[in-house]
Amino acid sequence: MKRLRLFSAALGLVALAACGDKPSGPEPAPPPGAQEAAAPAATGTVIEVKMVTDDKGNYFEPAEVTAKPGDVLRFTLVSGVHNASFPADKNAGRSGLPEATQYLQLAGQTADVTVPAAPGEYAFQCDPHAALGMVGKLTVQ
Repeated sequence: MKRLRLFSAALGLVALAACGDKPSGPEPAPPPGAQEAAAPAATGTVIEVKMVTDDKGNYFEPAEVTAKPGDVLRFTLVSGVHNASFPADKNAGRSGLPEATQYLQLAGQTADVTVPAAPGEYAFQCDPHAALGMVGKLTVQ
């Protein structure tokens, strides 16, 4: 009899836990990389730049891009793990450089970068693969 009461009590607690209300408050944040950040507002063209690792190496496709201020470079991961940055040491004298993107890890992930307003040439790279030749050039008209 005592075992039956203990079993019934345990079953009741399980049922209560299963039927309990959802806690109030904000939803927990998804883990990093699980949800894409909101894209910047595009005022012009969206230009896709693929990020690739294959038997040719690590590279951007295309590696040279021409754009206008307000256009958006959409870095799309094809394979590998990559980011895109506009390092200050390779863009000497330039201000307003875009922030480095997050590291993209899953094929199809994207990171958008708004093209800087000042005309000229800008160097970009994948930080861990720059020494292996994963570099690019953005020309802003």
